[in-house]
Amino acid sequence: MRNLLLGALCTYLLGCIDASQQTIRKTQGLVYCAEANPVSFNPQVTTTGSTIDIIASQLYDTLLSIDPETAEFKPELATKWQVSNDGKTVTFYLRNDVQFHQTDYFTPTRKLNADDVVFSFGRLFDVYNPYHFVGDANYPYFQSVGLDQLIRQVVKVDDYTVRFELFNSESSFLSNLATDFAVILSKEYADKLANVERKDLFDIYPVGTGPFKYKNYLRDNLIRYHRNEHYWKHKVPMQQLVFDITTNGTSRIAKMLTKECDITAHPSATQLSVLTARDDIHVEKAPNLNIGYWAFNTEKPPFDNLLVRKALAYSVDFEKIMQAVFYGNGIIARSHLPPSSWAFEAQSNMPTYNPEYARQLLKEAGFENGFSMTLWAMPVSRIYNPNARKMAELIQSDLKQIGITARIVEYEWNTFLERVGNHEHDSVLLGWAADTPDPDNFFSPLLSCTATFSGKNPSNWCNPEFDLLLTQALDVTDIEQRKVYYQQAQQMIIEQLPLVPIAHGVRFQATNSDLKDISLRPFGGISLGKARRD
Repeated sequence: MRNLLLGALCTYLLGCIDASQQTIRKTQGLVYCAEANPVSFNPQVTTTGSTIDIIASQLYDTLLSIDPETAEFKPELATKWQVSNDGKTVTFYLRNDVQFHQTDYFTPTRKLNADDVVFSFGRLFDVYNPYHFVGDANYPYFQSVGLDQLIRQVVKVDDYTVRFELFNSESSFLSNLATDFAVILSKEYADKLANVERKDLFDIYPVGTGPFKYKNYLRDNLIRYHRNEHYWKHKVPMQQLVFDITTNGTSRIAKMLTKECDITAHPSATQLSVLTARDDIHVEKAPNLNIGYWAFNTEKPPFDNLLVRKALAYSVDFEKIMQAVFYGNGIIARSHLPPSSWAFEAQSNMPTYNPEYARQLLKEAGFENGFSMTLWAMPVSRIYNPNARKMAELIQSDLKQIGITARIVEYEWNTFLERVGNHEHDSVLLGWAADTPDPDNFFSPLLSCTATFSGKNPSNWCNPEFDLLLTQALDVTDIEQRKVYYQQAQQMIIEQLPLVPIAHGVRFQATNSDLKDISLRPFGGISLGKARRD
């Protein structure tokens, strides 16, 4: 253990020495301007998009993935898989040439095998797994979609064959295993930490099989990865990958212009003209499956009253928000699902700006003189909401017209998420970017009862009828049958208004023009393993 801690300390001190450098040498790697500190270095324990961008595809691999062009499944750590006729058994056949990271704090003695897969998924649902309760046993994505309740057991057939046995068949099972959350971890590394009683380090000092390996992290400053020289998939061009933690959007753009950063996430619409005017900067625009919304804490009065929620929804001019916040780089929501989803159905009863009707609804609810409330605005720019503070100010102004006083609340991003997860808010501006093209990805992680229990349902809304629709949609594989259930789910959201869908944003990314093989995907986080200089 002493050696492990010394190694960790050394990497920390190296980070202190390097922190004074504004950039790393261009021949060595690239610098990505990120908007927030990571919540963890294990994708199993978070759904935060900014964290997933930093850690998932850079450090880890999954059993399979989804082709962004065809939406078909692709082999990754598994070369192939077989699904039984009843859909309750899925067998994966693993690659036999995949090495885990060798770092300052861990040296693997074997390659990836079935034990790692059994351990990685057993942690999610097996209370006898030594790591199940590490980190409060909180696995938000898997809990919100019910995967921890779906898997009966994961069985090692042989060293390179693993069988998932399910309690029942579910049409989105493979899609959920293809998300950035379903990464494969090293059981050997886990055992080493358990033997020295330092299991708490497992999610802090990561070991994966991905294109980069962890070197050091300085909060509010930088994260440094080094190239994985033994990456199984392809040669990794960059020797280093540095995430420069820059929470202020204007500062990120300034760093792009001064070449301190090679890539920046989520430039705002107001900054695009500055970036596109430069020949040495390439701005990529891509559609993305996402939704920005205004959620109400439905367990807290008066937001437990449907009339109040409807009054709030009808009091806001969302068309004005589209102009002032998205600047034409988004579309107003007509449902909870984005139009590009195969289950999308435009809702005819979407709330529209009608302050007179809103005042009438408040009167019916017994709040003719209004009330005071909080409106939480996330402090980072995301695809689905490029400027939550500005959006909150516009909503605040509209609410004032119907007699409601809204106080805008902001916190540092990770603190913000923790407090929203504890349901401390009255209402909150948040959003979701899809991890898979399966429509369930927009419903279960955000609005299911299990998502409420795991703290990932910001509306704190648990409706058994809604959950039944989701279950029925997952019990069948026929697309047309699934559409019927998802269309009913979309209707229920607008009828009950636990949240108000606002807009679907467009994803932007600014990169130095000499960088190649960095492409935006319609779902999931960014992958930098192939990034190279021209």
